Amino acid sequence: MKRVDDFRLKLGKDELVPIMIGGMGVDISTAELALVAARLGGIGHISDAMVQDVSDRRFDTSFVKEKTKFYKYNINNSDKTDIKFNLDQLAEATRLHVGKTMEAKQGSGMIFVNCMEKLTMNGPRETLKVRLESSLDAGIDGITMSAGLHLGSFGLIADHPRFRDAKLGIIVSSVRALQLFLRKNSRLNRLPDYVIVEGPLAGGHLGFGLDWAEYDLQTIITEIVQFLKAENLDIPLIAAGGIFTGSDAVSFMENGAAGVQVATRFTVTKECGLPNSVKQEYFKASEGDIEVNNISPTGYPMRMLKNTPAIGDGIRPGCESYGYLLDGNGNCAYITSYNREVAANPDAKKVSVMDKTCLCTHMRNFNCWTCGQTTYRLKDTTRKLADGTYELLSAEHVFRDYQFSVDHQIALPV
Repeated sequence: MKRVDDFRLKLGKDELVPIMIGGMGVDISTAELALVAARLGGIGHISDAMVQDVSDRRFDTSFVKEKTKFYKYNINNSDKTDIKFNLDQLAEATRLHVGKTMEAKQGSGMIFVNCMEKLTMNGPRETLKVRLESSLDAGIDGITMSAGLHLGSFGLIADHPRFRDAKLGIIVSSVRALQLFLRKNSRLNRLPDYVIVEGPLAGGHLGFGLDWAEYDLQTIITEIVQFLKAENLDIPLIAAGGIFTGSDAVSFMENGAAGVQVATRFTVTKECGLPNSVKQEYFKASEGDIEVNNISPTGYPMRMLKNTPAIGDGIRPGCESYGYLLDGNGNCAYITSYNREVAANPDAKKVSVMDKTCLCTHMRNFNCWTCGQTTYRLKDTTRKLADGTYELLSAEHVFRDYQFSVDHQIALPV
């Protein structure tokens, strides 16, 4: 009976344990979590989502405070077109977050940064270019391009000296998305080093509609494998979404995947950036407590716990401090919904907005409890303590359980 450790993920000349911890923002995939994966020979992710706020927390910078002060005059204005990011500060925050993480790295593994295209920041092209280039400047091993097709992202960094040195990968949920990306970037003569194929059971934003349950990860992987063979392309595929045991991982690697990306089981580790009280909510969740809804302003469906505080909350848009989801014209779907409810309820001290959420503020405050479909199984991975809470796990324990377990067994903490 095979174990994950019987396989190796080959990225160019590098061979790694084929376990990648997914990139969860905002700072849920902490540097500490990524460093464990790298030390053990796998791949860890940090996220550059709301990187200026992350920098303020990690390094006592004041990027958010300065931005809020600069745009204080606009706080009560429903028009957010003025709100722009200082690109020098964005670059500095990215270099701090990535650079300090890379300085601490040990072991034979790698650390990648997850970069969401949907963080448009009222300057989609220029802000994305700064984020990508600053991560490369800071020595990141690789960049995973997520939350969007990233048709132009390779082109933004084609002149960077590390464009062909760093590992560059994309996340897709269909063979068509991969075909579009490859066709758009064919003139660069630069294939992605890996492709993460994210299925319908993944956490957070999904590359599917509300009909997600009609899709199957293995079927999608098989379609992509057949396409790559037909085109004579050798690109490692990483299976992601709903992979709960080492045996789950082995089954995908025996059927076309070169590795797996996992995240849900790491949300309840000590190294994860979620507050401990939220980790307990994940442990307590039943399958019926998990839903896929459309409250994200990005336009993508998003999976989360039904009792997430972000649902129905009518907080004032925090764009002067954050504004990561403002499009190139200064608009956000949450602002539109919020203004509608304010106009409809002029005497209310606080409104309720059910159809969208202020994702920036709620993710920053860990009040948007996104999760994978298998979250309800987390209680089976640990012990319930005398006080009714569940014992947190170490990231190393979970990583090694994926690496060495057989027959769908899950090792409880010692």
